[in-house]
Amino acid sequence: MKVLGIIPARGGSKGIPGKNIKLLGGKPLLAYTADSATASRFLSRVILSSDNSGIISIGKEFGLEVPFVRPQELAGDGTKSLEVIQHAVKFLKEKGEEYDAVCLLQPTTPLRSSGFIDTAIEKFIQGNYDSVISVREVPAEFNPHWIFEEKDGNLKIATGETEIISRRQDLPKAYHRDGAIYITKTAVLLEQNSLYGNNIGFIDTTGSSFVNIDTPEDWEEAEKLVESGKWKEDSLGGKN
Repeated sequence: MKVLGIIPARGGSKGIPGKNIKLLGGKPLLAYTADSATASRFLSRVILSSDNSGIISIGKEFGLEVPFVRPQELAGDGTKSLEVIQHAVKFLKEKGEEYDAVCLLQPTTPLRSSGFIDTAIEKFIQGNYDSVISVREVPAEFNPHWIFEEKDGNLKIATGETEIISRRQDLPKAYHRDGAIYITKTAVLLEQNSLYGNNIGFIDTTGSSFVNIDTPEDWEEAEKLVESGKWKEDSLGGKN
Protein backbone atom coordinates (compact mmCIF):
# COMPACT_ATOMS: atom_id res chain seq x y z
CA MET A 1 0.00 0.00 0.00
CA LYS A 2 1.30 3.43 -0.95
CA VAL A 3 0.84 5.93 1.89
CA LEU A 4 1.64 9.61 1.45
CA GLY A 5 2.81 11.53 4.50
CA ILE A 6 1.70 15.16 4.58
CA ILE A 7 3.03 17.67 7.09
CA PRO A 8 1.04 20.94 7.01
CA ALA A 9 2.81 24.02 8.30
CA ARG A 10 1.58 27.48 7.42
CA GLY A 11 3.30 30.69 8.36
CA GLY A 12 0.42 32.64 9.89
CA SER A 13 0.36 31.40 13.49
CA LYS A 14 -1.05 34.07 15.81
CA GLY A 15 -1.04 32.42 19.24
CA ILE A 16 2.69 31.69 19.01
CA PRO A 17 4.28 33.73 16.17
CA GLY A 18 6.58 31.63 13.97
CA LYS A 19 5.50 28.54 15.90
CA ASN A 20 6.34 25.92 13.29
CA ILE A 21 10.03 26.85 13.16
CA LYS A 22 10.43 28.22 16.69
CA LEU A 23 13.15 26.35 18.57
CA LEU A 24 11.91 23.69 20.96
CA GLY A 25 14.66 22.02 22.95
CA GLY A 26 17.21 23.45 20.55
CA LYS A 27 15.62 22.49 17.22
CA PRO A 28 12.70 23.79 15.14
CA LEU A 29 9.29 22.47 16.12
CA LEU A 30 8.79 21.20 12.56
CA ALA A 31 11.95 19.08 12.84
CA TYR A 32 10.40 16.70 15.39
CA THR A 33 7.68 15.62 12.99
CA ALA A 34 10.03 15.67 10.00
CA ASP A 35 12.53 13.37 11.73
CA SER A 36 9.86 10.83 12.72
CA ALA A 37 8.07 10.89 9.37
CA THR A 38 11.19 10.46 7.24
CA ALA A 39 12.26 7.52 9.44
CA SER A 40 8.92 5.71 9.00
CA ARG A 41 9.06 2.32 7.27
CA PHE A 42 5.57 2.63 5.80
CA LEU A 43 5.38 6.16 4.41
CA SER A 44 6.11 6.01 0.68
CA ARG A 45 6.83 9.72 0.48
CA VAL A 46 6.75 12.62 2.95
CA ILE A 47 5.94 16.13 1.76
CA LEU A 48 5.58 19.52 3.38
CA SER A 49 2.60 21.73 2.55
CA SER A 50 3.47 25.33 3.37
CA ASP A 51 2.96 28.86 2.12
CA ASN A 52 6.02 30.23 3.91
CA SER A 53 9.55 30.36 2.47
CA GLY A 54 11.21 30.18 5.88
CA ILE A 55 9.26 27.07 6.83
CA ILE A 56 9.96 25.51 3.44
CA SER A 57 13.70 26.12 3.87
CA ILE A 58 13.72 24.48 7.31
CA GLY A 59 11.59 21.60 6.03
CA LYS A 60 14.06 20.85 3.24
CA GLU A 61 16.91 21.03 5.73
CA PHE A 62 15.29 18.21 7.68
CA GLY A 63 14.64 16.00 4.68
CA LEU A 64 11.12 16.96 3.64
CA GLU A 65 10.12 17.18 -0.01
CA VAL A 66 8.31 20.35 -1.12
CA PRO A 67 6.64 19.73 -4.49
CA PHE A 68 4.62 22.97 -4.35
CA VAL A 69 4.04 26.17 -2.43
CA ARG A 70 0.62 26.09 -0.80
CA PRO A 71 -1.77 28.67 -2.30
CA GLN A 72 -2.59 31.61 -0.04
CA GLU A 73 -6.29 30.82 -0.14
CA LEU A 74 -5.45 27.58 1.67
CA ALA A 75 -3.28 29.21 4.33
CA GLY A 76 -5.82 31.16 6.37
CA ASP A 77 -7.06 30.67 9.91
CA GLY A 78 -10.28 29.13 8.62
CA THR A 79 -8.67 26.64 6.24
CA LYS A 80 -9.58 23.05 7.06
CA SER A 81 -7.03 20.23 7.17
CA LEU A 82 -9.17 18.31 4.67
CA GLU A 83 -8.79 21.10 2.11
CA VAL A 84 -5.01 21.13 2.53
CA ILE A 85 -4.81 17.36 2.08
CA GLN A 86 -7.09 17.34 -0.95
CA HIS A 87 -5.00 20.04 -2.60
CA ALA A 88 -1.81 18.01 -2.13
CA VAL A 89 -3.37 14.77 -3.34
CA LYS A 90 -4.84 16.40 -6.44
CA PHE A 91 -1.59 18.21 -7.24
CA LEU A 92 0.39 14.97 -7.14
CA LYS A 93 -2.30 13.10 -9.06
CA GLU A 94 -1.98 15.64 -11.89
CA LYS A 95 1.72 14.79 -11.95
CA GLY A 96 0.88 11.09 -12.34
CA GLU A 97 1.53 10.18 -8.71
CA GLU A 98 -1.27 8.42 -6.82
CA TYR A 99 -1.53 7.00 -3.30
CA ASP A 100 -3.86 4.55 -1.57
CA ALA A 101 -3.94 6.56 1.65
CA VAL A 102 -2.70 9.75 3.26
CA CYS A 103 -1.13 10.16 6.70
CA LEU A 104 -1.57 13.65 8.17
CA LEU A 105 1.11 14.60 10.71
CA GLN A 106 0.71 18.01 12.35
CA PRO A 107 3.90 19.68 13.68
CA THR A 108 1.97 21.00 16.69
CA THR A 109 1.88 17.47 18.10
CA PRO A 110 5.65 16.90 18.02
CA LEU A 111 6.22 14.10 20.52
CA ARG A 112 5.68 11.03 18.36
CA SER A 113 8.22 8.58 16.93
CA SER A 114 8.50 6.76 13.65
CA GLY A 115 7.52 3.61 15.55
CA PHE A 116 4.25 5.22 16.58
CA ILE A 117 3.53 6.24 12.99
CA ASP A 118 4.26 2.73 11.72
CA THR A 119 2.09 1.10 14.40
CA ALA A 120 -0.84 3.28 13.35
CA ILE A 121 -0.31 2.53 9.65
CA GLU A 122 -0.08 -1.20 10.34
CA LYS A 123 -3.40 -1.07 12.18
CA PHE A 124 -4.93 0.90 9.32
CA ILE A 125 -3.81 -1.66 6.75
CA GLN A 126 -4.67 -4.78 8.75
CA GLY A 127 -8.10 -3.51 9.79
CA ASN A 128 -9.04 -2.18 6.34
CA TYR A 129 -10.42 0.95 7.98
CA ASP A 130 -11.56 4.07 6.17
CA SER A 131 -9.36 5.94 8.63
CA VAL A 132 -7.31 5.54 11.79
CA ILE A 133 -6.92 8.42 14.23
CA SER A 134 -5.15 8.87 17.55
CA VAL A 135 -7.32 9.55 20.60
CA ARG A 136 -7.13 9.98 24.36
CA GLU A 137 -9.70 8.83 26.89
CA VAL A 138 -12.09 11.50 28.17
CA PRO A 139 -12.11 11.86 31.99
CA ALA A 140 -15.32 10.64 33.62
CA GLU A 141 -16.53 14.16 34.43
CA PHE A 142 -16.46 15.00 30.70
CA ASN A 143 -18.00 11.74 29.48
CA PRO A 144 -20.95 12.57 27.17
CA HIS A 145 -23.25 10.48 29.38
CA TRP A 146 -22.54 12.97 32.18
CA ILE A 147 -22.70 16.09 30.01
CA PHE A 148 -25.83 18.26 29.82
CA GLU A 149 -26.98 20.50 26.98
CA GLU A 150 -29.29 23.48 27.39
CA LYS A 151 -32.52 23.23 25.42
CA ASP A 152 -35.30 25.77 25.85
CA GLY A 153 -34.05 26.75 29.29
CA ASN A 154 -33.78 23.16 30.53
CA LEU A 155 -30.90 20.72 30.81
CA LYS A 156 -30.93 17.50 28.79
CA ILE A 157 -28.37 14.71 28.81
CA ALA A 158 -26.15 15.20 25.76
CA THR A 159 -26.56 11.59 24.63
CA GLY A 160 -30.36 11.91 24.50
CA GLU A 161 -30.91 9.50 27.39
CA THR A 162 -33.60 10.28 29.95
CA GLU A 163 -31.78 8.70 32.92
CA ILE A 164 -28.22 9.54 33.81
CA ILE A 165 -25.72 6.75 34.48
CA SER A 166 -25.10 7.10 38.19
CA ARG A 167 -21.89 5.11 38.67
CA ARG A 168 -18.55 6.07 37.11
CA GLN A 169 -17.73 2.37 36.73
CA ASP A 170 -20.72 1.92 34.40
CA LEU A 171 -19.73 4.68 31.99
CA PRO A 172 -18.64 3.44 28.53
CA LYS A 173 -15.24 4.69 27.47
CA ALA A 174 -15.27 7.90 25.48
CA TYR A 175 -12.41 9.49 23.56
CA HIS A 176 -11.36 12.79 22.03
CA ARG A 177 -9.04 13.33 19.07
CA ASP A 178 -5.54 14.30 20.12
CA GLY A 179 -4.23 15.37 16.70
CA ALA A 180 -1.11 13.17 16.70
CA ILE A 181 -2.04 11.22 13.56
CA TYR A 182 -4.77 10.85 10.95
CA ILE A 183 -4.58 8.14 8.28
CA THR A 184 -7.30 8.09 5.61
CA LYS A 185 -8.00 6.24 2.39
CA THR A 186 -7.54 8.56 -0.57
CA ALA A 187 -10.93 7.52 -1.97
CA VAL A 188 -12.60 8.65 1.26
CA LEU A 189 -10.81 12.00 1.12
CA LEU A 190 -11.79 12.71 -2.47
CA GLU A 191 -15.04 10.87 -3.07
CA GLN A 192 -16.67 11.24 0.34
CA ASN A 193 -15.08 14.62 1.08
CA SER A 194 -14.24 13.32 4.53
CA LEU A 195 -11.20 12.89 6.75
CA TYR A 196 -12.84 9.95 8.53
CA GLY A 197 -15.27 7.91 6.45
CA ASN A 198 -17.58 5.46 8.18
CA ASN A 199 -15.20 2.79 9.48
CA ILE A 200 -12.88 4.57 11.93
CA GLY A 201 -10.09 2.76 13.76
CA PHE A 202 -8.11 4.34 16.57
CA ILE A 203 -4.83 4.37 18.47
CA ASP A 204 -5.30 5.12 22.20
CA THR A 205 -2.50 7.38 23.48
CA THR A 206 -3.95 7.79 26.99
CA GLY A 207 -1.24 7.79 29.63
CA SER A 208 1.62 8.71 27.30
CA SER A 209 3.55 11.97 27.30
CA PHE A 210 1.65 14.31 25.05
CA VAL A 211 1.20 17.93 24.07
CA ASN A 212 -0.76 19.67 21.33
CA ILE A 213 0.77 23.12 21.04
CA ASP A 214 -1.71 25.94 20.59
CA THR A 215 -0.94 28.41 23.37
CA PRO A 216 2.19 29.74 25.15
CA GLU A 217 1.25 27.51 28.09
CA ASP A 218 1.27 24.48 25.78
CA TRP A 219 4.71 25.52 24.58
CA GLU A 220 6.00 25.67 28.15
CA GLU A 221 4.66 22.15 28.75
CA ALA A 222 6.38 20.93 25.58
CA GLU A 223 9.68 22.43 26.76
CA LYS A 224 9.38 20.53 30.04
CA LEU A 225 8.63 17.24 28.29
CA VAL A 226 11.48 17.62 25.83
CA GLU A 227 13.90 18.56 28.59
CA SER A 228 12.92 15.52 30.66
CA GLY A 229 13.33 13.13 27.71
CA LYS A 230 10.57 10.94 29.13
CA TRP A 231 8.46 11.11 25.96
CA LYS A 232 11.08 9.09 24.06
CA GLU A 233 10.34 6.01 26.16
CA ASP A 234 6.55 5.98 26.48
CA SER A 235 3.86 4.53 24.21
CA LEU A 236 3.34 7.64 22.04
CA GLY A 237 7.02 8.46 21.72
CA GLY A 238 8.35 4.93 21.61
CA LYS A 239 11.82 4.52 20.18
CA ASN A 240 12.89 5.56 16.70
